[in-house]
Amino acid sequence: MGHHQLHSILCTLCLLFVGNCYSNLSDNVDQEKDRINYLPGQPSNVGFNQYSGYVTSNQQAGRALFYWLTESPTNRGPESRPLVLWLNGGPGCSSVAYGAAEEVGPFRINSDGKSLYLNPYSWNKLANLLFLESPAGVGFSYSNTSSDLYTAGDQRTAEDAYTFLVNWFERFPQYKHRDFYIAGESYAGHYVPQLSQIIYERNKGIQNPVINFKGFMVGNAVTDDYHDYIGTFEYWWTHGLISDSTYKTLRISCDLGSATHPSSECIKSLDLADKEMGNIDPYSIYTQTCNNTSSLRRRLKGHYPWMSRAYDPCTERYSQIYFNLPEVQKAFHANVTSITYPWQSCSDIVGNYWADSPLSMLPIYQELISAGIRIWVFSGDTDSVVPVTATRYSIDALKLPTVTKWYPWYDKSKVGGWSQVYKGLTLVTVTGAGHEVPLHRPRQALILFRSFLDNKPMPSS
Repeated sequence: MGHHQLHSILCTLCLLFVGNCYSNLSDNVDQEKDRINYLPGQPSNVGFNQYSGYVTSNQQAGRALFYWLTESPTNRGPESRPLVLWLNGGPGCSSVAYGAAEEVGPFRINSDGKSLYLNPYSWNKLANLLFLESPAGVGFSYSNTSSDLYTAGDQRTAEDAYTFLVNWFERFPQYKHRDFYIAGESYAGHYVPQLSQIIYERNKGIQNPVINFKGFMVGNAVTDDYHDYIGTFEYWWTHGLISDSTYKTLRISCDLGSATHPSSECIKSLDLADKEMGNIDPYSIYTQTCNNTSSLRRRLKGHYPWMSRAYDPCTERYSQIYFNLPEVQKAFHANVTSITYPWQSCSDIVGNYWADSPLSMLPIYQELISAGIRIWVFSGDTDSVVPVTATRYSIDALKLPTVTKWYPWYDKSKVGGWSQVYKGLTLVTVTGAGHEVPLHRPRQALILFRSFLDNKPMPSS
């Protein structure tokens, strides 16, 4: 019996007994097309399902966003686990290259750029992870309208991500009504709250929403330009990275309270700070750089250098090799005729031509806190790009009542960082972690993630 005959008979039976199931069957066919049977170089003992492919976010312009779903291991009951969407920032950087391959995903790339090993602290142990390359023009995501690459911005990125989710849930109906969270870092400090706001507002009045949004968490997140700058310059100065005079000049010339972009005086001051800091990795100030490639070309919403295993600052190079292998692109179902070639971990075009970027996310925080949405903010304390001082100033500006005062949290009797619980928001710092907390402190990041999902405070003993 042919596939189409079988499909027809099944649908007839569905119509007779349980109503029209045609769309569900076709969704499952699309889902199966996206199944990854095997990634080149992956270990043999992989006990979870993975899918990847494209979901249209704008039919007219031909924008299609690439996703990679890594479910929880089958022995951990993926059907009962929540769904978590992970977004990297930039703007213009790939969630597959960074979040998936170097931070919270189940695989890491070996230094040969051709083989993978398992991440023992992968977040898919606790949740089904959905990595999205966003906006169009980033990673494997593409647009058939080339001008889209030069006009991307916050608003369109949020709208496209929402459309992606609506369509993705149709392809994966088993996730409808499941507890759903969003997580991300750096410039995703804009993406995550903005997408959260759209979902919250469009869910209003719906009894049992398909996108059952429960909360979000962001790390070392760009939040409020004014407070981010004040806190960043203070971090540089108090950590001995810049001179007293440069600190004073930055405070005067880079007052972003009323401006969208840094002034020419501010850019001169940032260049001076760059020279004074020398050849450090600004995303992790106490660790080595990858062959002197780190620089502060910062815009304070920067692209990322990365590390792996014990500590390897060159991991981004391994991603560049792996995700450009034709056999890898085939396994991922990547549309290589449409993507910007070669595949890159960050798109300079998208990042450099960013169209709109609101000065502050704090009004969205206020709206979602009032709505009872769970919000956690975490910060690695050795990051000088979006440092812990910037995060603390931004949270302080919300003027939230304190529920639990500042306290150390522990991992195996060692201080893992500090935390403070406010009414409607939890702040967690991770000691010794840079800009990418799960990269530098993977075990502590998994503890953090578990506490967030359980909505329990960080372990205090």
